[in-house]
Amino acid sequence: MEFGLFVQGYVPAARAKVDPGAEHKALIEETEYVIQADKSGFKYAWASEHHFLEEYSHLSANDVYLGYLAHATDRIHLGSGIFNPLAPVNHPVKVAEKVAMLDHLSEGRFEFGSGRGAGSHEILGFMPGITDMNHTKELWEETIAEFPKMWLQDEYVGFQGKHWSLPPRKILPKPYGKSHPAMWYAAGSPSSYAMAGKKGLGVLGFSVQKVSDMEWVVESYKTAVKEAEPVGDFVNDNVMVTSTAICAETHAKAVEIAVGGGLNYLQSLLFRYHDTFPRPEGIPEWPELLPEYSEEIIELLIAEELMICGDPDEVLRQCKRWEQAGADQLSFGLPIGMSREDTLNSIKLIGEHVIPKIDTDPVHRTSRFRGTAGA
Repeated sequence: MEFGLFVQGYVPAARAKVDPGAEHKALIEETEYVIQADKSGFKYAWASEHHFLEEYSHLSANDVYLGYLAHATDRIHLGSGIFNPLAPVNHPVKVAEKVAMLDHLSEGRFEFGSGRGAGSHEILGFMPGITDMNHTKELWEETIAEFPKMWLQDEYVGFQGKHWSLPPRKILPKPYGKSHPAMWYAAGSPSSYAMAGKKGLGVLGFSVQKVSDMEWVVESYKTAVKEAEPVGDFVNDNVMVTSTAICAETHAKAVEIAVGGGLNYLQSLLFRYHDTFPRPEGIPEWPELLPEYSEEIIELLIAEELMICGDPDEVLRQCKRWEQAGADQLSFGLPIGMSREDTLNSIKLIGEHVIPKIDTDPVHRTSRFRGTAGA
């Protein structure tokens, strides 16, 4: 199992209220976390693209952000989590150009994650008059298979679709090296895993909450991907899942950090904006919030395998559970309520004590897939 880091520009109101520079600091600090993850042996860093999601995510221009990281890092793969390719949000040709450019700037370290957006507040802002989020599925389905053609055809043959069109054109630059970057889909519901598998796409699993929910979802994906008809040049047989992670020198210290991390507020915001995600029982409707997390709640979340938290040995055991459940990559979201020092320490401890005992292969899985493309 490989490891990643997920950043999104989280700027809660409580932080902004006491610090006028909170937005700037959040973005710069998360950049620093990716740079440290690169040094600590993480293989992937994923940056969100969100619009209009106050507090939850201020990282809107993630192509600019990833371009900076391409220069600031050496080995870590940099992924769009996501680039939104729906024509009313981003013209597909411009998405293809950005992917290829980042592939060059990173010298083959870019990963292309796509999806349909966080929810109605975000996406319907670009689509006046549309009230049904299912409409976005049609736009994404129409577009996704065109990207490899844009990258690999000397002159793209053009496209005439329902939602966008383009006459024949040379789309430049072409990707760096062989083939094109690995393609992923951000799955917002369990049924999306099998759909992605059939198309030969890796899955960015932002919706699986606990290990026990993972096993059957992975099984559905792995069954589908065996019979994949890939939209790209190769099958990216890959499931990434995300989990909150806090690692400290002692269990007590990790729990103390978690209690002060504002996790209840982040979770409340997640379900405020991601209204296409399955809503677990007990999650209140915004603006009502989940109760603040006590030590007892944190211990319960750990016991129920809903978060990764503890000393390095405990975190190692918890990560191995995700590996046993079939995850190909475990990507960590780090609570912005943690101090900069605690966050960097958590990344360093995981890099020193956890990653070397699970991820023993120096070759990125997606690099290997790309190397066999067209064979």
